[in-house]
Amino acid sequence: MNRKYTFRGCGLTRQSCLTGMFRHKKLFLQAILTVLIPLVSCGGTQTDIRVGASRVDQYIGLINNRTVAIVANQTSMIGETHLVDSLLTLGIDIKAIFAPEHGFRDLADAGARIADGKDPVTGLPIISLYGSHFKPTVGDLADVDVVLFDIQDVGARFYTYISTLHYVLEACAENGIGCIVLDRPNPNGFYVDGNILDTAYSSFVGLHPVPVVHGMTVGEYGSMINGEGWLKDGIKCDLTVIRCEGYTHETYYELPVKPSPNLPNLNSIYLYPSLCWFEGTNISVGRGTAFPFQVYGAPELPDRGFSFIPESVAGATNPPFKGVKCYGGDLRSAISNGLVPSPMINLEWIIEAYNDYPDKGKFFTRYFDTLAGGPTL
Repeated sequence: MNRKYTFRGCGLTRQSCLTGMFRHKKLFLQAILTVLIPLVSCGGTQTDIRVGASRVDQYIGLINNRTVAIVANQTSMIGETHLVDSLLTLGIDIKAIFAPEHGFRDLADAGARIADGKDPVTGLPIISLYGSHFKPTVGDLADVDVVLFDIQDVGARFYTYISTLHYVLEACAENGIGCIVLDRPNPNGFYVDGNILDTAYSSFVGLHPVPVVHGMTVGEYGSMINGEGWLKDGIKCDLTVIRCEGYTHETYYELPVKPSPNLPNLNSIYLYPSLCWFEGTNISVGRGTAFPFQVYGAPELPDRGFSFIPESVAGATNPPFKGVKCYGGDLRSAISNGLVPSPMINLEWIIEAYNDYPDKGKFFTRYFDTLAGGPTL
């Protein structure tokens, strides 16, 4: 269909919009071939996968008789046991826990500042890397010999866990401390898509010149940060990656623990790279409902048979349009029955919403260009 879209005040066809958006993707693909090619093979099944954390024999010798700090959250599980609890049982000397956005064991709202505290289960101090500072300080790392990083990522540039990884690697490099990344599969690791970030727009929702969907596991991403000299002044971290066993970029992987409050299932994770754009607009992505990042809507959009009312829920205590009926699109059936979606970001939904929005001048917020990694979209 050759429908013409008016997007951000410019007359664009969908094809021209996508062509401009993905212009530099080929260069990035060439840059990551050496990272990804050794790991792509004939695929596998989820039951064959052993995440890095579960391969204790591969890293226990690197942390025995050493003082350890751990960057972790609710996804840092070895089967039914949390990594921190498991290592304490093995007698590992853990000095502190570093918590990313959303916290350590709890699931705080997106963007909510996380306070320092104490883990009620172990009594260990929790140092927030999403509060007064993003990077561990010299004091935070005092008496630490090695840092373990074990957090599940979803493979999108917006997702802040890879920014936390960057600053952890940088702090380790500056303080002469080794970092061990316990790798986990990337549920969106079967494709690369989206515009390359303009570094003039670097922020915590996009630090590096990579596409929106970068295709890498967190361990591969850390290796790229280190190898490309993206740490401050090009310093290098003493980085060790404990890779997943039985995983390739063709392996279907459903996360056993939701990675953040508003990505509750695989549908939302698959749709996230296409729907996160709405976070830079005055359109809701369903925060405050049972189906965040699976719908979109606003009170101003026309009623075409689907609506929702955001309410205060755990992980979204004050969602956009709280208590107000929103009209829009229901995408829950766009990806169903465990089927892997087409390997492409879909801009049709945001373009349709823009065309339907009555006041075009109020559709976008100032945050959009930051989220998009530049002003070209």
